[in-house]
Amino acid sequence: MTARATKPPKTTGAALLLLFTLLWLGVIILLPLINVLATAFSQGLPPYLAALHTEDARAAIGLTLLVAAISVPLNALFGVCAAWCITRFEFKGKSLLLSILDLPFSISPVISGLVWILLFGSQGWFGFLMRDHDIKIVFALPGLVLATVLVTLPFIARELIPLMEDQGTDEEVAARTLGARGWDIFFRVTLPNIKWALLYGVLLCTARAMGEFGAVSVVSGHIRGLTDTLPLYIEITYNQYDTIGAFAAASILAGLAIVTLVLKTLLEWRFAGELAASRRH
Repeated sequence: MTARATKPPKTTGAALLLLFTLLWLGVIILLPLINVLATAFSQGLPPYLAALHTEDARAAIGLTLLVAAISVPLNALFGVCAAWCITRFEFKGKSLLLSILDLPFSISPVISGLVWILLFGSQGWFGFLMRDHDIKIVFALPGLVLATVLVTLPFIARELIPLMEDQGTDEEVAARTLGARGWDIFFRVTLPNIKWALLYGVLLCTARAMGEFGAVSVVSGHIRGLTDTLPLYIEITYNQYDTIGAFAAASILAGLAIVTLVLKTLLEWRFAGELAASRRH
């Protein structure tokens, strides 16, 4: 039997679908972004710069960068180790491990912060140890880092696992056969093969870490100048009717998001094949 020729999609329908997509993106993404920037600069550049040069604003920006600088390398190390373990070894409970790895995607960020309160708060499981040894976890930098690490835990591992499964172990086995040691295999074979997917995961993890609100809000204690990250500072400043200060700080996060988007697009364009493989399955 002769197969019937399928009709090409109607150009009018495709154009309407594209128009709807662009309008929806404009309303949901571009319009709020434009509003943030317009409000931040509504009184001119000097008030904008003055709002960002306050002591609390500088402290919030610095703390946000510090938390990200600690959390992202920890998750990068964990992501590489987890991906290596899952893709290179067979063991009982692998599917359970993968499910646990995805757990931060499915639970509320508020819960991700609350668990540390229940563990290290004054009335938590280990609260007596914190009091006896004068150790501060919650309402301090360690709590912010722990909450951020938990929320961003799967990002890097989930970028690496599909790619490493797709690549297989042939090159590593060949290197081992030629006498290469474990670390030599990792740095000369494995890491070069996963470096762009790793960088992509780091990029996404960094963006998520700097923009996290719910988890860090629970463990921060909202101590001005000490435990308020940039998202928390925006909320506090806006609630105090400092519109310029709030939107100026928000424009910093928006700018970081735009930089992340540009870098993400460049990575996807330059290394489309490898990144596509990392999303397979």
